[in-house]
Amino acid sequence: MKKNFIKILMLVSVIGLSITACNSNKTADANSDSSAMDSMSMDSSMQEGVMVGGAMMVPSKNIVENAVGSSDHTTLVAAVKAAGLVETLSGTGPFTVFAPTNEAFAALPAGTVDNLLKPEMKGDLTKVLTYHVVAGALKASDLTDGMELTTVEGAKLKVTVKDGVVMVGDAKVTIADIISSNGVTHVIDKVLLPPPASK
Repeated sequence: MKKNFIKILMLVSVIGLSITACNSNKTADANSDSSAMDSMSMDSSMQEGVMVGGAMMVPSKNIVENAVGSSDHTTLVAAVKAAGLVETLSGTGPFTVFAPTNEAFAALPAGTVDNLLKPEMKGDLTKVLTYHVVAGALKASDLTDGMELTTVEGAKLKVTVKDGVVMVGDAKVTIADIISSNGVTHVIDKVLLPPPASK
């Protein structure tokens, strides 16, 4: 009888321990689920993107798809289309694009943009636009003072960094690190004009 009682007591203890272990596993699982949820929400916040020209630029879209949504870049998008560069800038890349705003284009001498958008000026327009593109994905933190970037056009662009302000040529980066699926875009406040070809 005493032996049976001890057996029953041991059995109850084992069952009790098993239940405790199961509960602690459930707690651990719940904790790991919750931390997984936290990391997922962090990932999704990183995926939210950057607001430019009234549109959210998101990493799931390519450079052109993001630019099309910006009301500040309608001139640039029209120029990219006129130059036949949509397919190129929608490609795998990666590219770094310095994107002038509509205001930047408007600051050019009167008639410059209209002239560049003419079909017969496609070569010149392409040179201007590819001077704003660099191979590779360069974030603002990769741009260092005195750095020289070789553009897709072929000429170089000098980077200046002073007091946290990044300048590319004589253009100021006003919105940095817009991440797209095929590269990085930085909004700039001036149109960059390539140097005349040396004869």
